Amino acid sequence: MADDPALALYVAVARLVRSLRQEVPGSAVGPGGLSVLVALDGQGDGQGPQRIGTLAETIGVTAPSMTRIVNALEAEGLVVRRADPLDGRAQVVAATPEGRRLVGSGREAKLAALRRRLAELPPADRERVEAALPALEILGGAVLDGR
Repeated sequence: MADDPALALYVAVARLVRSLRQEVPGSAVGPGGLSVLVALDGQGDGQGPQRIGTLAETIGVTAPSMTRIVNALEAEGLVVRRADPLDGRAQVVAATPEGRRLVGSGREAKLAALRRRLAELPPADRERVEAALPALEILGGAVLDGR
């Protein structure tokens, strides 16, 4: 794995994400529903209200799959559909206050866990993590931009 930095990074990031997910109490919405709520959360990395097709592209699922996820979230009171302000014939999906609360509490739990873990690292390792952040941001942007 040391011969392939891409594989090493993939494994390390996957392990970190998996371990941080375990820090958050189980959610009835599942990972797909949570990904949608995060995408709809205008306070974090998300873009705010979006059309079903845009959400499907963002999350990487088909439009029919996204419709099923949104229907389930809507039944739980975590999202609502409303008229698209740019085209009244279309609808956008938006997170409800309860949906945003769920995203926020999960984010805070993960951040608290990550802060604890960073604090436990030796100072030299913490500095290396901080030094790598700009490159990781570029890599993340490249993925989101489809590069």
